Amino acid sequence: MSILSVYHVSSPELPNKVLTHFDDIASTLAEQGIGFERLPAASPVVAGVGPDELIGAYREQIDRLMAERGHVAAEVLSVDDYHPQKDQLRAGFLDEHQHGSDEVRFFVAGRGLYSLHIGDFVYAVLCEKNDLISVPLGTRQWFDIGENPRVVAIRLFSKPNGQPAKPTGEQIASQFPRLED
Repeated sequence: MSILSVYHVSSPELPNKVLTHFDDIASTLAEQGIGFERLPAASPVVAGVGPDELIGAYREQIDRLMAERGHVAAEVLSVDDYHPQKDQLRAGFLDEHQHGSDEVRFFVAGRGLYSLHIGDFVYAVLCEKNDLISVPLGTRQWFDIGENPRVVAIRLFSKPNGQPAKPTGEQIASQFPRLED
């Protein structure tokens, strides 16, 4: 079940609201310019699947999303508890950063906690299979795959090479809850 927890930056230990109903999550995020949709995953996959296999299995959905949204680059995030670099991957996502490109994440298996820092609030979205979240360029964000990861997501970007993440230098991400396994 997808969950949205909204925190004021001054109180990271206590959310102002917690939403579990899809329409409430989508409308709350839409007020901040964030898209949140459900898109059935076309093919069953497991965390740890290789990028080529995943892209092949989802080629039709990827092509359609890229055409509809004007995206030009796709990346795969596929991590399970057996991934040899799971700790390094997790650490690389946990600091607040920004992309110079619009980004879409389509979760096709597992889950991850996607946190968005917008103004004086943090929107922590627990995304799961079939969730698709659209984030405009420049949005401050961080992502947690958890200590025992199981996530497969396809990331689409509006610019080539996904516009590598640029750290903000802020330590805010370390103050907020992480993904509980």
